[in-house]
Amino acid sequence: MPAAENHQAMPALLKGEGIPDYAAITPDQIQEQIPGLLQSLNNQLNELESNLTQQLASGETMDWQQVMPPLHQLGERLRWSWGVVSHLNAVCNSQELREVHAAQQPDVVRFGNRVGQSQPIHRALRQLIDKPKVPLDSSQKRILKAELLSMDLRGVGLDGQSQQAFNAASERLAELSTQFSNHVLDATQGWSLLLTEATAVDGLPPGALEILASAAREAGDHHKDGGEASAERGPWRLGLDMPRYIPFITHATDRDIREKLYKANVSRASEGDGNNQPLIEQILTLRQQQAQRLGYTNWAELSLASKMASGIDAVEKLLEELRAAAFPAAKQELLELKSCAHRNGTPEAQKFEPWDVSFWAERLKLERFDLNQEALRPWFPLPQVLDGLFSLCERLFGIHIEVADGEAPVWHPDVRFFKVLDRDHSDLAAFFLDPYCRPSSKRGGAWMDECLVRSQKNTGETVLPVAYLICNQTPPVDKTPSLMSFNEVETLFHEFGHGLQHMLTTVSYPQAAGINNVEWDAVELPSQFMENWCLDRSTLMGMARHWQTGEPLPETEFQKLRKSQTFMEGFATLRQVHFALTDLRLHSQWSPELELTADALRREIATTTTVIPPIDDDQFLCAFSHIFAGGYAAGYYSYKWAEVLSADAFAAFEEAGLDRDEQVKQTGARFRDTVLSLGGSRSPAEIYEAFRGRPATTDALIRHSGLSTSVASHQGDD
Repeated sequence: MPAAENHQAMPALLKGEGIPDYAAITPDQIQEQIPGLLQSLNNQLNELESNLTQQLASGETMDWQQVMPPLHQLGERLRWSWGVVSHLNAVCNSQELREVHAAQQPDVVRFGNRVGQSQPIHRALRQLIDKPKVPLDSSQKRILKAELLSMDLRGVGLDGQSQQAFNAASERLAELSTQFSNHVLDATQGWSLLLTEATAVDGLPPGALEILASAAREAGDHHKDGGEASAERGPWRLGLDMPRYIPFITHATDRDIREKLYKANVSRASEGDGNNQPLIEQILTLRQQQAQRLGYTNWAELSLASKMASGIDAVEKLLEELRAAAFPAAKQELLELKSCAHRNGTPEAQKFEPWDVSFWAERLKLERFDLNQEALRPWFPLPQVLDGLFSLCERLFGIHIEVADGEAPVWHPDVRFFKVLDRDHSDLAAFFLDPYCRPSSKRGGAWMDECLVRSQKNTGETVLPVAYLICNQTPPVDKTPSLMSFNEVETLFHEFGHGLQHMLTTVSYPQAAGINNVEWDAVELPSQFMENWCLDRSTLMGMARHWQTGEPLPETEFQKLRKSQTFMEGFATLRQVHFALTDLRLHSQWSPELELTADALRREIATTTTVIPPIDDDQFLCAFSHIFAGGYAAGYYSYKWAEVLSADAFAAFEEAGLDRDEQVKQTGARFRDTVLSLGGSRSPAEIYEAFRGRPATTDALIRHSGLSTSVASHQGDD
């Protein structure tokens, strides 16, 4: 569409600015309108390339305004429209939406490749960085270097058949990624187990029973006397979504059903029409071929070219240091779990299985700390947790968050809308919160995504950032609000940390605003940093009040939570190392010529990264969406890499004194003015040093995790 067209007259999907009208965007409209949008964008790209070619031929030097704003506007129109489609596909999934998404995706990828491989744009960017008409600032130089690297990684240096093969593989990889994600969603939705006897749900807390009964009611199940399913009488329908899976695997005394549930979970998407096993090896093979076309040895090498870590060896070094610290701790923890089972005279004491770990960890925690986290849910109703989170953000960063429900369109009645105001109550940003699990239509997990990115319009008006914050926590039941587990509280704080970096940016260049242009292995810093505050006394005790009585969380329970902070940390760290090392080696060592399946390589890695080997049914890779359907391929290590930064950042507040309000505010302001404000305008190491006054060290992470070892700092490898 010509830029001068009236946006008001445009279909909802093509508006290209502001908050989308989600209800007005249907699968039929996507099918009808995306092709026209892509044609318009191709015409716009032709015009931009023609203008740049003429300027280059004339010998005229270029300035930033001639190249970067038109290029951004081109990408933003597609990001806005296709972003809405992708968002709805994740939170309102349906067969119709899947089909139109899959049908349009190849053309979207094709256009992205065309922009990424445009020789006129590449030459203009190269000239702009080498011989600018007007001197560039440091942020502009960093953006241009990132753009040029991105174009290199998208095949701008290829030609002829090599480029055709590269483009065909890009389209195929996008298609396989979507198929992978759909198979996982289908497998998660497709398994359930109806429980009719009270003995099958023995041990479950009341909240979990109500969720299982609610699922039974939704499925049309009735009690054997014909009455409606209830928490007290059943029946109860078990499923693989986390609000049903986690309480059952943790609390149910029926070991046989725990085994069925565990095996169903670890074998998701590994058989039948939705089998992801062949997709995994296709994805890995295509990625390796793509990397080699671009001159890299493997995909991991390509992936790390744009990250903080200097290379595969640096990542392997960090993971081995963490593995060496966690492995003996995990072995000791396993002995303690077996001992606990032995004291209770159960069969698990003879042969301990993976479906016993969560159950006996909960028993041991209860025995050691007298802590039952499930029993703490009534103290964490979502409205109060939000109040506590927002109060913390006001304390640390001087912002005010207010409810703005009804002021923006939403895609589901559960979705909330909030505005973020600055100290002077001027508008800063806004965000949507979609908190609850919807197994039939919503992808699992939790994430933050961009609705609108901070930028400047041609008129000079600032576009304020808007974020999507998506969780899959326990939904409310009848008149009972969403009562959160402590893990769900941590997840909400984590995603809000991502949202803060997106929303509090002060960078005026959209290419580096918020999370844009932030190296992938640094992007988890704000999210993991926010998790630390869940056990800060002022924060926790300020929000933990019983939803019925208003009574604060007892001091004894708070102390139990604090003392249990490092409980089973060996297992937890080793689990992350196992995932990260599997990801890294699949993308650096695996190849079809290896004559070893991806699963077999993962099992080799498991010999030194697990203390309970994966069972035969375990096909975890088939549901490892982070690396096969997300952005974490050869980048899962980023969680641990960034955890070093986040722990060290929180230590700055500990050193200032968590109970010294003025010092906390000053440190928070510094964190906001650096990590949260500067986005991708400077390197993460430079921004971090501006906040901390020095590079990060692993001391705080080791101290917080309780692992007794000395791990050398890796942050010098950036």
